[in-house]
Amino acid sequence: MLPTKKTDIRSLDLAQLQQHFTAMKEPSYRAKQVYQWLWEKSARSFEEMSNLSKELRAKLNENYSINVVEVNNSQFSNDHTIKNTFRLYDGNIVEGVLIPMEERMTACVSSQVGCSLTCKFCATGYMDRKRNLNADEIYDQVVLIDQQAKLNYKAPLTNIVYMGMGEPLLNYANVLKSIERITAPDGLNMSYKRITVSTAGISKMIKKLGDDGVKFNLAVSLHAANDKKRNEIMPINEQNSLKALAESLKYYFSKTKNPITYEYIVFNNFNDEIEDAMELAKFCKHVPCKVNLIEYNPIQFADFINAEEDKIDAFSNYLKSQGINTNIRRSRGKDIDAACGQLAVKNQN
Repeated sequence: MLPTKKTDIRSLDLAQLQQHFTAMKEPSYRAKQVYQWLWEKSARSFEEMSNLSKELRAKLNENYSINVVEVNNSQFSNDHTIKNTFRLYDGNIVEGVLIPMEERMTACVSSQVGCSLTCKFCATGYMDRKRNLNADEIYDQVVLIDQQAKLNYKAPLTNIVYMGMGEPLLNYANVLKSIERITAPDGLNMSYKRITVSTAGISKMIKKLGDDGVKFNLAVSLHAANDKKRNEIMPINEQNSLKALAESLKYYFSKTKNPITYEYIVFNNFNDEIEDAMELAKFCKHVPCKVNLIEYNPIQFADFINAEEDKIDAFSNYLKSQGINTNIRRSRGKDIDAACGQLAVKNQN
């Protein structure tokens, strides 16, 4: 007879867990205790659950698993950024980054193993998408990076960005469940306002975010404000044109009243002219927004290079002259391939 497969206990919500405990002839308050251990105390084993009897812990261990994420390797940048490779329960690897700054500690987390979108400037886009991450695997990245922040910089995480490997809106249910657990009072109790989900622009799913009335911040990786250029570097634009994207963002804003952040990498001799800035300024009129101009971080698969500094400054000044809130974001962790667009698993050992 084949052994019964263990149930991933963190795939159950509290009501489901209580049903399981009733079936085991255990009082439902025990389910609440276990749930607290899993999500508030981030327990990584049933042995840690010290207010449960040894018999119950043994029973849980026999029937359930906690599929914890492990830090496989950590690299420290000269600017104090820490890049982690995380090993998942099935042996797959993803990467996540701690970005320490004076005023905040930010975790950049992954939502998929690999990515299916094939953006030409992004290292992850050259990997195959193997699978979506479960909500608890995203949650674990946050917990582990928070521990690193406290250990290395004596400060807890203040911000989370879903800007690591993968397209979050193509793993919609797990991403939203992870945010629910991260923000819940019986979870990590972080503020929605401190969480940003970044998308390449999946119009249908942006509308769904609006219908679901999400409270976190939404960022759109734009990088070009005309379809010809955007098609060239982001094949997703062929099915999600700028017109469709604008319509979905207007719908999202009408439902949530949340302003949008546009991320715009300024590539040398591609999208760095004032004409490009004029197109971006026009696109910015659709909904209240701000623009982050991002320094490009070279990867081995692509020939793009960063725009000249004076071009970036002129681009920024034009947007500001149009009344658009604009920031220039400098790269962090570039020396360890931890910067924006550089995440790709090179070594799984």
